[in-house]
This record gives sequence, C-alpha cells and structure tokens, in this order.
Amino acid sequence: MLGIGGLVVLFALWWLGVGLFGGDGLGALFSPEATLLSLFELLGRPELFEHIWVSLKRILVGLGLALLIGVPLGLLVGSSRNLEWATTPAFQFLRMISPLSWMPIAVMLMGVGDQPIYFLLTFAAVWPILLNTASGVKQLDPRWLQLTRSLSATRWETLSRVIIPGVLGHVLTGVRLAIGILWIVLVPCEMLGVSAGLGYYILDTRDRLAYSELMAMVLLIGVLGFLLDAGARWLYSRWTHAR
Repeated sequence: MLGIGGLVVLFALWWLGVGLFGGDGLGALFSPEATLLSLFELLGRPELFEHIWVSLKRILVGLGLALLIGVPLGLLVGSSRNLEWATTPAFQFLRMISPLSWMPIAVMLMGVGDQPIYFLLTFAAVWPILLNTASGVKQLDPRWLQLTRSLSATRWETLSRVIIPGVLGHVLTGVRLAIGILWIVLVPCEMLGVSAGLGYYILDTRDRLAYSELMAMVLLIGVLGFLLDAGARWLYSRWTHAR
C-alpha cells in the first residue's frame, strides 16, 4: 500500500507540474490525461508490440553475452589474488567509461544495425556481473573447498557442486544491476539509425510532433523497466527461499 501511495504521489506531482508550468498550450500534451489516452491508443496498435519485442530481444542478447563473458571472468578473478591485482585497475578504468561514449566508434567499426547495439549493451552489463561474481567467489566458505579437496573432488565437481551454487546469489544480484543499466542505455542506443525499437519509436513520435504519444512511450518504458526489475527480484527471492 505504501508503494502504491508513492506512485499516486508521483502522478499527482506530474499533474500539478503540468498544471503550473504547462498551461493550455503545448504543455497540455504532456499531461497525465493526454498521456494515458495516447497510451491506450498505442496499445491497440500491433506495431507497438513489435517495437517492444525488438527492444526486449536486444536486452536478452546483451545480457546473455554479458553473462557469457562476466561469469567466467569473475570466477577466474575471484579465485586468484594475483589475477585480481593484475586486472582490477584495468577493469575499474573500463567500467568508468560511459558505454554511450563508445557509440560513434561502434558505429564506425560495425556499421548501423544491431551489432553496435549488442556491443554497447554487453559493455554496459558485463561489469556488475563480473564484479559481483568475483565478490561471491571471495566470500565462499573456505571449509567447503577444503572438504572438496579432502573428498578428492575433480575441478568440474568443485565448480558445479560448490562454487557455482555458492556464487549464484551474487550473480543474480549482478544481473539485476545489469538489467537496470541496460534499460537506461538501450533507448539512446536505439537512436543509432535502426528502424525498430522503443528508442526509435520515441524519435518517430518526436518527428511526427505526436508529443502525447512521446510521453506515453516514456511512461511505457518506465513500466517495462519496472517489470524487468521485478522479475529479477523475483528470481533472487526464489533462489533465497530455495537455499
């Protein structure tokens, strides 16, 4: 109930802000009433769901590539102190570079299309997954590893039965953080000359001067991002209860 109350306050501030600063002119097109009417109209267009699917597919591909890169690297970095010392300065340096600053370079090298978007999304998502995985490895109970050695477990058995289950919670935390970053980076990435996606659709509404639809798309992006984060939190809670 408190969460619903917070959303009600947010919408009230939105309505109040438009009333105070928007007037009856252009600002009225950004009002909650006009936005919700446009949103219901957009939800009746099949093309909107095509754009949503394209954006979600890009998120899934970027997240999947980040997992394929970040989890193995995190396992290696977390298991070797020397490797951690050798890679931490480079990783922290790269992590602090905004993914969006790579946009012109990615387009020049990969051309216009999905490839530069996948690169930028993967670059944005890999760091929380890598660092959280490494942190999980370092926090493993050393008695577990000692027990596997005393039982003559193979490296694969130690990895699959002890290390991966032990760091899964940290990986899921990294995934949740990565989803938040991906959803923020996605929209400007989809303004790279592609012909589909939520970011492209926002540019399309701007070019058509359909400002109420533009605001509806902003609202829809927020709702979809909220649902993605809720899904990640649900996965983490299921894992926590299953332990």
